[in-house]
Amino acid sequence: MKLICQLCHTEYKTSEPVWKCRCDGLLTLDFHARFPIDKIQRRKPTLWRYREALPIEDDNHIISFEEGFTPLTKEQFFGKDVFVKQDHCFPSGSYKDRGASVLVSKIKELGIKEVVEDSSGNAGAAIAAYCAKANIQCHIYVPEQTSRGKLVQIEQYGARLHTIQGNREQTANAAWQYAQTTYYASHSWNPFFFHGTKTVVFEVVEQLGWKTPDMLVVPVGNGTLLYGAFIGLKELEKEHIIDTFPRIIGVQAKNCAPLASAWKQQNTTSDTCIKKDTIAEGIAIEHPIRRNDILHAIKETNGELITVNENEILDALDYTLKKGYYIEPTSAVAIAGFKKYHSGKKESVVLPLTGHGLKKGI
Repeated sequence: MKLICQLCHTEYKTSEPVWKCRCDGLLTLDFHARFPIDKIQRRKPTLWRYREALPIEDDNHIISFEEGFTPLTKEQFFGKDVFVKQDHCFPSGSYKDRGASVLVSKIKELGIKEVVEDSSGNAGAAIAAYCAKANIQCHIYVPEQTSRGKLVQIEQYGARLHTIQGNREQTANAAWQYAQTTYYASHSWNPFFFHGTKTVVFEVVEQLGWKTPDMLVVPVGNGTLLYGAFIGLKELEKEHIIDTFPRIIGVQAKNCAPLASAWKQQNTTSDTCIKKDTIAEGIAIEHPIRRNDILHAIKETNGELITVNENEILDALDYTLKKGYYIEPTSAVAIAGFKKYHSGKKESVVLPLTGHGLKKGI
């Protein structure tokens, strides 16, 4: 197990407290995941049932609320059969708990006592919750316009909250400066976070009888769910658990869609993005750090990147709420994307509900 820089290919031991390369390049975790199915099926229904596929060396360092293995519920959306993955049911109210559990466990293993993270709310709340359980001090940077419910949640966990005047990018820049002297528990820079979010596909595949769905539709900002899912699929394929991939359909809010723009232009390095305010605050990311990884994942799964406008998001939100699922607007982006993209043919489709409505105060 080692960390490798995507730019200069420098290698680091995972016992080193690094979250980026000395050249400022992104790090990838080189890790051999294993899936002893007989053992897995005898374990508790948590994401840690996939212990051999999670990059923590000592069980004593695991930080967990016994989260995960969220329900995969068969539903009808817009007259089509779908599977709804209820990740809004996590302890802190979003799927970001997947990444936080693995990352904070690694932080505990490294003996680090203080971290920093920036967030539009959900990742900050997740890191704050798991740091509270691990007795690790954390500083969470958020844009000043972040939903009040998320700010209260972060503070109540005991985190040091820093509200930044400006947008999501300015918040990330402020956290970056702090991270020059403090370990960055970033959900986009830190590779261990993605090795938590990948567990969503482990669960889906197991819940479907160790088979993949035909399509996975996810909202995309920094790509922590989408890219994590791709990592997980590659690991399952390598161990011959699956032999086909679902098409990954990434959905962005039209008001902030740099990845969809780059995809349309077939340009993995495009930075062009005309950003307007969007109700989907969780994915309002102008310059996704893992842009190339995300676009590669879409390409490798024969997927697509599409956009939905504000009215489509609001309509999908209202539709999903009326179905009894209390989600936040960013979750509704995937629902809107499914409505817009699905074809008439019969396919198995998974729609993850990524965040709880109580966090937004809708």
